[in-house]
This record gives sequence, C-alpha cells and structure tokens, in this order.
Amino acid sequence: MEVLIGLQCLVVLFVGLHNWIPMGPLNDLQGVRAVFPTRKLIVTTLTNFVPAALGLGGTIYYFLLGWRLGGWLLWYLWVFYLLAVYGSLSAWWIPYFFGSNAERVARERMMYARTHAFLPERNGVRPNTLHAAFDVLTLAILVLLGVLTARGR
Repeated sequence: MEVLIGLQCLVVLFVGLHNWIPMGPLNDLQGVRAVFPTRKLIVTTLTNFVPAALGLGGTIYYFLLGWRLGGWLLWYLWVFYLLAVYGSLSAWWIPYFFGSNAERVARERMMYARTHAFLPERNGVRPNTLHAAFDVLTLAILVLLGVLTARGR
C-alpha cells in the first residue's frame, strides 16, 4: 500500500504541475500555452487532477484506517488507471506507430517539439521523455493493482 500511495503521489504531482511549472527540457510551457489558453489549460488540468487526487485520497484514507484496498476504491483505481493508459495510447503511442491526422501532428509539434525525447520521430510524432515516464508510472500502478487484487488487499 505504501508503494501504491507513493506512485499515486507522483501521478497527482505530474497531472497537477507538468503544464504549469518549468522542468527544463522535459516540458515547454510556451508551446503548451500556444495551444491551450489559460482557461482551457485550467479545465484540462482539473479534469485530470481531481480524479487522480480522489484516488490518492481514498487510498490514503483506507491505509490510515487499516482497511483492505477493495470495493469501490479498487474498482475506481482500476478504471482510472486503465483510462489513463488508454489516453496515453491514443495520444502518443497509436499516432507514433500508426500515424495521425495532420492537424493533431501540428498541435503536438507545437507543444512538444522543444522537449526532450529519446525516441526518434515517427509519423510526425515523437513521444517526449516526461510523458513516457508517466506511462511507465501508470503501468507500474496497474501491475501493483494486479498484485494487490490477486492478494485480496
């Protein structure tokens, strides 16, 4: 449970801050602002932050009470993190491997062209390092949820 809480803390920090604070070559705030006006960026951030924070808060609450991770919270975490994987697949990996429309490619280039990436560009898309790390984090949470589910925790 402690590891799950720690990983969820990283998710909450990521979704809450990665478009708002400079992180050197890992993000491009100017590029993001060129695509998302401040009001839209606030809505987008809250849309991602609130569900992640709710899952983290529920996990901490259950942990502090010594309860098993089960019932609604376990389902919530599974659904939330599976949706996060779906979002990453549709935003980064499917366009990277299979292509996307020109408008989307142009938007992604504007937001992420100046960010660090360790993969070469493919189909006009280049998954950046920060989002790839987030994807690994999300997958780690799903593996951990699988272990906890199997153990009945």
